[in-house]
Amino acid sequence: MPDQDPADLPSKLTLLTPAQFELSDYSAQLEAVYDAVEVSCLRLSLVTRDEETLCRAADVLRSLSHARDIPVIIDDHYRLVARAGLDGVHLSDGARKVRDVRKLLGPDAIVGAFCGTSRHSGMSAGEAGADYISFGPATAGGLLGDGEPVEPDVFRWWSEMIELPVVAEGGLTDAILGSIAQDCDFLCLGDEIWQDPDGAVAAARRISRLL
Repeated sequence: MPDQDPADLPSKLTLLTPAQFELSDYSAQLEAVYDAVEVSCLRLSLVTRDEETLCRAADVLRSLSHARDIPVIIDDHYRLVARAGLDGVHLSDGARKVRDVRKLLGPDAIVGAFCGTSRHSGMSAGEAGADYISFGPATAGGLLGDGEPVEPDVFRWWSEMIELPVVAEGGLTDAILGSIAQDCDFLCLGDEIWQDPDGAVAAARRISRLL
């Protein structure tokens, strides 16, 4: 079978929203990033637990993203997926809820699981029905409250041994991207672009070129 043209391959880049944002400003910024690079998925990751605020943000970002065939998932609030018309959920506590959430949302929803640095947790989440596994942080301090970073060998081992897609997130510096990108199906960018001093569009383009 001939190799696929790189242009035909799905983008490795997924986006994680800031924990707080002003909706009109952020939606304009997000649209500019969408215009600049190919994006595979958007994760809504607001720190608030207020459902009205979450649904209001979901409505705007879903409309913007679905117009470009980009799915939108939400961190942890799986009970809002149907109400907000989203495509799925990203669970931050490993395999614990995967089986129940999969049963609740059905086979067509995206269900992802963040598993820290644990291969065992990742395999358990996969067995429970997760569509992808996320490991991180890729560098120390890359995720709030997390300590030691995941070893690059974890991504290499996973890509060689497990068919389930693997995502890297947290502290994705240009340097670490060079060592893990080839072993990851997706790379989740959050503060790496939203807080870049050159701006989100410039950062997204730079990282896209690195890949």
